[in-house]
Amino acid sequence: MEDGSGERGRLTLVVRKPCFGLPTACPKCLPVYIYLKFSKIPFSLDFNLRHPDSDQIPFAESGDYVAYNNEKGGVIKSFKEDGIVDLDGEVNGIPEWVSTKAMVELWLGDAVMYELWVGSDGKSAQEIYYSDLPWPIGKILYFKQVRTVKQLLGITADNAERREEEIYSRATLAYGALSSRLGEQTFLFEDRPTSLDAVFLGHVLFTLHALPETSVLKSKLLGHANLVNYAENLKMEYVDANTASSSVPQSDPSSSASRRGPSNWSSKPRSKPRREKTEEEKKFRRRAKYFLATQFVAILVFLSLLSGSNDAEVELEDDDDGLNYE
Repeated sequence: MEDGSGERGRLTLVVRKPCFGLPTACPKCLPVYIYLKFSKIPFSLDFNLRHPDSDQIPFAESGDYVAYNNEKGGVIKSFKEDGIVDLDGEVNGIPEWVSTKAMVELWLGDAVMYELWVGSDGKSAQEIYYSDLPWPIGKILYFKQVRTVKQLLGITADNAERREEEIYSRATLAYGALSSRLGEQTFLFEDRPTSLDAVFLGHVLFTLHALPETSVLKSKLLGHANLVNYAENLKMEYVDANTASSSVPQSDPSSSASRRGPSNWSSKPRSKPRREKTEEEKKFRRRAKYFLATQFVAILVFLSLLSGSNDAEVELEDDDDGLNYE
C-alpha cells in the first residue's frame, strides 16, 4: 500500500473519542492522526469506547494489515518500517532532529502524563477515558492508572515534590529549546512536516485544549507565543480542514480490527430510533446501578480493613520484639 489506497484498501485509524474540540483527545492517538493528515493519505476514523485501559490504542488497519500502539515502537514507526508512509526520510540522519524528537517524546511526554493523572483533579482524564463507563468501574480504573503512572514516573511519597519540580523544569527547558528552534518557521525542520511535528503538534494541541486552565504546563507553554501560533495555524490547515470527510466513523463488522483486536472492540455507534424503555427495564437498570455502587463501596471497605489489619500486625510484631521470654 505505497499510496495508502493500494491492494490493502482504505486505511482505518482506531482512536479514543473526540472531545475538547479535538478529533481525538487521547494524547497518544492525536499525533498518529496528525501524522496521517500531514501525509495526505485518505483514511477513516473509528472510535473505541470500551477499552480505556488498552495499550493497543491507537491502532491502524487496512485489510489484513494492523499496526498497534504497543508493537514495533508504535503506529508511526510501524508505518515507516512497513512502507505505508515515511515523512522522515530526509531528516533521520540529522543528530539535532533525533535529539529534539527524543526530548519531545520523553520530557514533554512525562509532563503531560504527570498533569493528566497526578498533577490535576483528574477531570480531563475522566472525560477522555472513562465517561462512557459506569461510574464505579471508571473510578477504579482511574485510580489504578494513577498508581501505574506514579510508578512509571518514579514518584513516591518521599520524592513527590522533587519529581514534580524535575518534570516541570525539563518541560520548561524543552519549550525554550523548541521555541528557539522554530523561530518564525512553519515546521521544526526542513520547512516540511515530519513525525517530530506530528508528535509536538499533538502535545501542544492537547495541552492547550484538554488540560484545565489551572494547568502549570499550559501556563509554561503560553509563555512562548510562536509555539502557540505554530499549533493553531497547523490546526486550521491540517486538523480542522476537511475533518468531516476524513473522520466519519466506519463500522465494518468484518474488519481486521474485529478479528484481531479484543472481542468487543467498539466503533462509534450508529444512530438508531429511540425506543421507550419499559418499566421493568427501568427498574432493572436502577437495580444494576445500586448493585455496582454497593460492590464499589464493599471494595473500598475491604481495602481499608485490609490496610488496618496490616498496621495492626506491624504493631503486634513491634510489641513482640520488646517482650522478654527468659
